[in-house]
Amino acid sequence: MALALSRLPSADKLDLSFPAGLLLGLLFGARLLAQRWRPHRDGRLVWRVRVAGRDAVEPGLVARRSVAGWVDVASNVVVIGALAAGALDALSGGPPSARFVRLALLIGATAGVGWISYEAARFTGRLALTASGVRYGRKVYDWTSLGPVGPHRRNGRVEGVWLRPTGWAPAEPDPTVGGWDTAVSEEQLIAAIEHFRSRPAVLAVGLPVTVPEPAVW
Repeated sequence: MALALSRLPSADKLDLSFPAGLLLGLLFGARLLAQRWRPHRDGRLVWRVRVAGRDAVEPGLVARRSVAGWVDVASNVVVIGALAAGALDALSGGPPSARFVRLALLIGATAGVGWISYEAARFTGRLALTASGVRYGRKVYDWTSLGPVGPHRRNGRVEGVWLRPTGWAPAEPDPTVGGWDTAVSEEQLIAAIEHFRSRPAVLAVGLPVTVPEPAVW
């Protein structure tokens, strides 16, 4: 990423204002579409002997990221690159002090892309069920704090699984997991979470477990 940005031609050689603006507009539109796109999610929870979580590696069930979720990740990376490219191009050909600003932008853009890529690759799957709890992205919810879960509805349609943890601060909204960025449907997640909520130790044995079929809503 740093090499690609550093090879940009100067502003007096190539005008990137219109292509960069058009690209940013298309990317923001794609990101909004990805967040509102509701494709059919027929993924299944897959057993993995080694599931990388926030603090440990342990066996468990994994739900991968959906196509819409990957579109969102890719758009974030390209948006950072396009913004950095436009800023670097605008600063080229300026006073000598602009070289330090270009270097700072270069380092910041590279760090931003690296962090997004790291967050996407750091954990096994978008959501995981292990003996330690339910992990969704970087957040982990302990089994002992979870009450009965159910579908979370937003604007009249199901969007994720409502965890309803005990001892949750009343001023904060109850957390939800899954949704448009997860390839496994809410029905599958609810059935699995409810099944293992009272027996999470089964996931620590290291042997494949059977995921129950969801109930018909």
